[in-house]
Amino acid sequence: MKFRRSERLVDMTHYLMNHPRELVSLTYFSQRYQSAKSSISEDLVIIKDTFESQGIGTLQTLPGAAGGVKYIPKVKKEYAEVFIHHLCQLIADPSRLLPGGYLYMTDLLGDPQILNEVGKHLASAVSDRDIDVVMTVATKGIPIAQTVAHHLNVPFIIVRRDNIVTEGSTVSINYVSGSSKRLQMMSLSKRSLKEGAKVLIVDDFMKAGGTINGMVNLLAEFNAIVAGTAVLVESEYEEERLVDDYISLIKLTDVNVKESKINVAAGNYFTDQSNFLYGK
Repeated sequence: MKFRRSERLVDMTHYLMNHPRELVSLTYFSQRYQSAKSSISEDLVIIKDTFESQGIGTLQTLPGAAGGVKYIPKVKKEYAEVFIHHLCQLIADPSRLLPGGYLYMTDLLGDPQILNEVGKHLASAVSDRDIDVVMTVATKGIPIAQTVAHHLNVPFIIVRRDNIVTEGSTVSINYVSGSSKRLQMMSLSKRSLKEGAKVLIVDDFMKAGGTINGMVNLLAEFNAIVAGTAVLVESEYEEERLVDDYISLIKLTDVNVKESKINVAAGNYFTDQSNFLYGK
């Protein structure tokens, strides 16, 4: 069936956004829409301009016989500032305070719109890196890792705090929680990860970094490579943090239970990772 240009643009956009970072040849699109490659190239220019102007992402074109086009998720700095400011307002709501100074975050991690934006922003920050898999630890990091993996178009794996029969043979390590200084255990199925895989570690919250450092040590048992670390919220920590290289969207600067105050600010997403944003 011959597609009209308007139909072609809609379908091509839909296809690219559902296959992020996947190299798609012009021949594939030409055959799919029964159109000349020159027409496909013109369509891709329109899509790229629209993606970039609307803060959706960008298209990378690779020339040559083995070349094609890739959709790369990106976020304009102005859009990221608006979203992160909104997220700060939501997290700073005093009603989130729980006994012991903990924060209630389940509603945010269960909101599909917020979760999708969190995933897109974190994926945008690492979209130019070579990543094979996203890794998190059960349980609250799971929805974030899943949506980041979706925007990067890679699988995600879950580190468990205990052994589960359905995981088969596992590799387990002991690690020390950075803030509580307690000895804990984490394990990962041997079938989950291939040797030499490039892994993005994702989590919902980081204080001292003990859990993330444990995942780094666990990856060493698989001879895997840490491609980066991304967290939704980092907490102010007076002592030495166990993780240095990471990306955060939000920074929790202070929690005053007595006065029911939560102080938050933008994380290092802009200061350390602004080179990943376009349209600055």
